[in-house]
Amino acid sequence: MAQPPVFVLSVPETPDDPEGQEPSPYDESEVHDSFYQLIQEQSRWAAEEGLELQQREPGPGALGALGDDHQALLGPEGVPVHSMATLRILASMPSRTIGRSRGAILSQLYNRTVRLRRRAARRPQLRDVGRSARPSLRLYDLELDPLVLEEEEKRVLLVKELQGLTVAQRDHVLRGMPLSLAEKRCLREESRTPRGKRRARQGGRGLPSCCSQLQDSCVLALHNLGLVLLSGLQALKPWRYALKRIGGQFGSSVLSYFLFLKTLLAFNALLLLPLLAFIVGVQAAFPPAPPASVPAFTGLELLTGGGRFAHTVLYYGYYSNATLSQPCASPPDGGQCPPEAGGLPYNMPLAYLFTVGVAFFITCITLVYSMSRSFGESYRVGSTSGVHAISVFCSWDYKVTQKWASRLQHDNIRTQLKELLAVWQLRRGPRSMCWRLRRVAVLGLVWLLCLGITLGCTVAVYSFSELMIKSPGSTEREGALLALPLVVCLLNLGAPYLYRGLAALERHDSPVLEVYVAICRNLILKMVTLGILCYHWLGRRVGTLRDQCWENFVGQELYRLMVMDFLFTLLDTLFGELVWRLISERTLKRRGKPEFDIAGNVLELIYGQTLTWLGVLFSPLLPAMQIIKLLLLFYVKKTSLMANCQAPRRPWKASHMSTVFISLLCFPSFLGAAIFLCYAVWQVKPSSICGPFRTLDTMYEAGKVWVRHLERAGPRVSWLPWIHRYLLENTFPIYLVSALLLAVIYLNIQVVKGQRKVICLLKEQISNEGEDKIFLINKLQSVYERKERSRVGRTEAAVMPPALFTDDGDTW
Repeated sequence: MAQPPVFVLSVPETPDDPEGQEPSPYDESEVHDSFYQLIQEQSRWAAEEGLELQQREPGPGALGALGDDHQALLGPEGVPVHSMATLRILASMPSRTIGRSRGAILSQLYNRTVRLRRRAARRPQLRDVGRSARPSLRLYDLELDPLVLEEEEKRVLLVKELQGLTVAQRDHVLRGMPLSLAEKRCLREESRTPRGKRRARQGGRGLPSCCSQLQDSCVLALHNLGLVLLSGLQALKPWRYALKRIGGQFGSSVLSYFLFLKTLLAFNALLLLPLLAFIVGVQAAFPPAPPASVPAFTGLELLTGGGRFAHTVLYYGYYSNATLSQPCASPPDGGQCPPEAGGLPYNMPLAYLFTVGVAFFITCITLVYSMSRSFGESYRVGSTSGVHAISVFCSWDYKVTQKWASRLQHDNIRTQLKELLAVWQLRRGPRSMCWRLRRVAVLGLVWLLCLGITLGCTVAVYSFSELMIKSPGSTEREGALLALPLVVCLLNLGAPYLYRGLAALERHDSPVLEVYVAICRNLILKMVTLGILCYHWLGRRVGTLRDQCWENFVGQELYRLMVMDFLFTLLDTLFGELVWRLISERTLKRRGKPEFDIAGNVLELIYGQTLTWLGVLFSPLLPAMQIIKLLLLFYVKKTSLMANCQAPRRPWKASHMSTVFISLLCFPSFLGAAIFLCYAVWQVKPSSICGPFRTLDTMYEAGKVWVRHLERAGPRVSWLPWIHRYLLENTFPIYLVSALLLAVIYLNIQVVKGQRKVICLLKEQISNEGEDKIFLINKLQSVYERKERSRVGRTEAAVMPPALFTDDGDTW
């Protein structure tokens, strides 16, 4: 007959709690002095609650089950199972005992009630007591149990401690308690002061006066109004909810496009503010004398940018070269209006030049800062070996309560896991030499064809621009002015489709590499096209428009390019996504929708932003048009993405996409626009019939004229001409500042290299410390096993009956 398993229940005795009042959470000194006492109490309570229920099989296999090695025992899933003694030592480690504060004190008060409840439950089982000695459960009154009463007193004490705190402090303390959400919610409800008691307290103090009631009502109304306005401002953001939905449904690769669009909105808003404050607003407050004949508005100006718009603050030619603080009629000989004697008036040419320069400088600083920050976030030193575990166990936000928000977060986590797992699938095996040679030949052929397409587009733009210059009357007819922008936009729309068709022959293993190659090809096309147009404007048009306002013509050309680019983007969205989806679903009977073209759409944004920076000098309100265009593009692209596109078939994580986009926006785009504007300011002669620089040889001479005026103003401002003479016109400070900048960059590079080495050493040290901990745990486990074996041996020796020996040595 099999013997039933024997269970050994080890219940250590609970020592009495030390008498004395608990330290108050307000007394910081007592809190810090009681750290050691709290650690000791934790260890003692761990000993109280450590009920070890061990099953012991009788027989000789009991000792063999423990094993002779010193490794930790393995559970059913292969996970090491440590003993209670090992777990107590681990719980007493410094990393698990530091950081105790007020929340720890209050949590101990509540944990004692839990301990008392467990102590009250430690009663002998009924099966171990005889029937005659079993008391009736009906006669046992739980309410008269002193342990339960003491437990309630402790709970009331904790509630009183929480009621003495403010609402913010109470929430902070409860948030730091190591309790479940249900227990925290129960404590929060119990610690709230009832409304009846509040009114009783107010009634005891006396009725409030009418002024106090009116004041409270006004404060409450203003508070509610502020909350409504804040929620309205949040609702006006086009990326409030849509970005989370796009990221959860389409992944970080498609989300990077909309984040880049959001960044461009911020850049244009920052560029527009100083232009509105110091150029457009001032000129609108002091408008110049209107011309004799102003053309009527026909509606075609919305496409061409000419006609009525040429006589508004939209273009360079509308701004005067007069002192705007006093009305001044233009001299008959076309000269500059005389400045106010002995004063410092608002000089419009100087304000125009300095405002554009300062706006570009602020944009440059912001762009460089954004690029450096993006580099720091995306190219961090360190491995991603623990990202999968963090995404699985730490991604969920437990504060989400609404159903749509939880579904959105679920989709976002699922997409992130797909992207992380797709990185492992990109690991390729070894390739043969023949495959590599064939691969190189295909890539070389595709690149040659793409460069040939780019060259053909460049020649077409150059030839058509020369044809426009040679054709008489091309600048007089407004409809003919749309020809060049139309050709440029057609080439920019058709060439990316040819690139995409050739890219199908390459068959890149990595979708990230495929996107980077497409961005590179489109970038070469657009930058070369813009270079030809810049040469067309400043090299050819300036010579043919000497008797006209060529700055207005350049501004109108940039306006037309921006409008046509927006219209062609809408057509591409309509026919390239919507119509193609309808054809594939109804005619070709395909279930899959087209994918979102990240490379083409991002290059369209960079192209439009480059047009904006090129036209700031000739059309100060061009950033406002770019903001409107970006807002419309956001809603159009978002709607088309949700209705006509599907998630990438091969998911990939766009960890460096934002950094690449900002870098392309900085170096080819912003740097090229800055070179273009610097050449226009320092080398090109302004028009003599329009604009604030009409009487000067170059736009830069406005600063020299202002310096000469300061020299005649008096000794109070003599330091400004000295700064201009020795710091701006002299080349030595420029070389010195450049050398210092290069030195700072070199030092930062060296510091980053040193930090990388330190990070590598620290990671190696962390790895070694982890191995040390594993070694110590195994040692502790072996010590526990030896103690367990000795205890089992003593128990078996005590159970074995003693042998009886006779006096003569015989056994009976």
